[in-house]
Amino acid sequence: MALFSRKKTLGVQSLVIKIVNNNCPELKALIEGPRSDSRVNLVMVAIVIPLEKDKLLIQKAFTAITKEFSTTGVALVLDGPLPLDHVILGFRFEGEMNFVHAQAKHLSPMGGGFFQLGFQLLELASPSDYPQLESMSF
Repeated sequence: MALFSRKKTLGVQSLVIKIVNNNCPELKALIEGPRSDSRVNLVMVAIVIPLEKDKLLIQKAFTAITKEFSTTGVALVLDGPLPLDHVILGFRFEGEMNFVHAQAKHLSPMGGGFFQLGFQLLELASPSDYPQLESMSF
């Protein structure tokens, strides 16, 4: 009986290795060519607050998860294609909320109804600029 369960385990391991190898950022970079800024895979929760004409659309705010960061940008995973341009992104770091003004740069389907939305990080945003940010937290 142990012989058959070993074959099952090898089958699972083979599948996982194929998935990882075909989705590894380092291997994709070899195919796509060099990027101007290196990226780090990092999953964390972010608040996304749409910004229109310098006004926060608090009623349209939602949470998403990050996929990767660079020093100039972040990619978020969304459950649908949202038409966003400028936003304020909120991240919890060291027990405090930190906010960044960002501009959408690309939207790519990931499959299964998920999309990757890439943002260029423009500048820090503070509650003194946008008082409504005081109440934004998770």
